Amino acid sequence: LKSLKTRDDLIYCAQEPTYATAMAASTGNDTTQETYLAEEVILLDENDNVIGKESKKNSHLVENIDNGMLHRAFSVFLFNSKGELMLQQRAGAKITFPLRWTNTCCSHPLHVPEELEDKDQLGVKRAAIRKLEHELGIPASSFTPDDFVYLTRIHYKAHCHGPWAEHEIDYVLFVQNDVEVNLNLNEVEAIKYVDEPQLRQMFEDAKNGKIVLSPWFEMIANHVLFDFWPKLANIREEAAKYSGRDTIHRLKLEGQH
Repeated sequence: LKSLKTRDDLIYCAQEPTYATAMAASTGNDTTQETYLAEEVILLDENDNVIGKESKKNSHLVENIDNGMLHRAFSVFLFNSKGELMLQQRAGAKITFPLRWTNTCCSHPLHVPEELEDKDQLGVKRAAIRKLEHELGIPASSFTPDDFVYLTRIHYKAHCHGPWAEHEIDYVLFVQNDVEVNLNLNEVEAIKYVDEPQLRQMFEDAKNGKIVLSPWFEMIANHVLFDFWPKLANIREEAAKYSGRDTIHRLKLEGQH
């Protein structure tokens, strides 16, 4: 795998965390992360219609999710000019899914006017720019909303640990740019670029318990990423003619009923 940028700002290949390591990192809540839990996310019905707002904390509690609470999210897949995908390892301080490797940036639009706009997915694209800067230190000036290509939406549910879970309609966004990063180490433990064979090997390693991946990353990768990655040079045209573009894909984790 590619070398990765760590919290010591050194470039080296580190031992991947195991599932037990990732779970151990979540035993205590970080005060900065707890502050973010007060942010208000966008509540939805199952057809992605906005029905209200709720704190990030309450929207990620199993007891509320079991009663149907559902919120909007996005997943950014950022590729460099070589066609390699930037992955991030979530920080150990994260309250949900700490130390798991995932796609470039995964977060939530907030219940504010500029991130509620549905036309051309402008709200989630603006949120993506905001979070790419917040988590990875990529200047907001590096992107415009038009740079992001919307592929589709997935609806999934995943339990994390203790009282925490995800229940989201997740907008899948592709973008290609060569960027400089300045990691927010409270959000991101490390990054690395991978090509498609390297990512497939990571999935094999995850099956064997060598590393841990976020549940949404695996679902998106298997559902659309590997189909569209080879089409990156013409991604805008390919996305426009994708028959599943307007569908909300209801996906389940292995073992879910």
